[in-house]
Amino acid sequence: MEKFVYKKSTGITALSASINEFTYKKHSHKEYAIGVTLRGIQQYNLDGSLQLSYKNGVMLFNPEQAHDGMAHDEKGLDYVMLYIEPQLLLEVIEKKEMIHFSTPIVYDNILGQKILRLSNAILNEKDEALCSELLLSLTESLVQTNLSQDYKKDSVLIKKAKEMLYGNLINVPKLDQICCELHLSKFQFIRLFKAHTGISPYQYFLNCKIERAKQLIEKNGDIYYAVAECGFVDLTHLNKHFKSVFGTTAFEYLSQIN
Repeated sequence: MEKFVYKKSTGITALSASINEFTYKKHSHKEYAIGVTLRGIQQYNLDGSLQLSYKNGVMLFNPEQAHDGMAHDEKGLDYVMLYIEPQLLLEVIEKKEMIHFSTPIVYDNILGQKILRLSNAILNEKDEALCSELLLSLTESLVQTNLSQDYKKDSVLIKKAKEMLYGNLINVPKLDQICCELHLSKFQFIRLFKAHTGISPYQYFLNCKIERAKQLIEKNGDIYYAVAECGFVDLTHLNKHFKSVFGTTAFEYLSQIN
């Protein structure tokens, strides 16, 4: 049985999930994503290679790092994830520049237990002060295990392309216009963008729409406003894409985080 439970604390979203046949569409998140496989094997493609997270595997995703996800076999999968806003993580570890996880999966029992404590606190709606203390403890373990390296910034071309794609989420981007601005052919641009981000420009654009819709739903609690602001045809259209990334419909997500 597929089950997705989301709860939100300040700057952090916790997810408890059980999946059997569900498959995440290739996507990325604006946040750092840190999780633990509790049962089964988590299978996903990341940076061009297949990853398998077995029981107690700690999964580390960087912001905008494209990936998919599914259970490796018919036995299914249970896991928890924490989605931490980049500015919050940098504030806690007292750094100004983005960090980059260099290892996608590690087996570290102490780190895993700290992820579970924080996720359980958020999912059970414990006091924000406790969640902050648990976040500090978790980030101390992340730093001590030396899992991060300096963040590789986008090239000027990729940064400009992302700004153009994100700048108008209502209308499908016109590749000819973007390519003209970047002085690249259409196929040069698609190839360069995919090599740098792991997804095509259109996939990135669609992912931005879904992420922006999630932000608006969290902020305003109005699903139909998110539909209009992000250029979805209707609620069914939003739900189709929302569920492919988050496992739930927009309404189910809103009902859980409120």
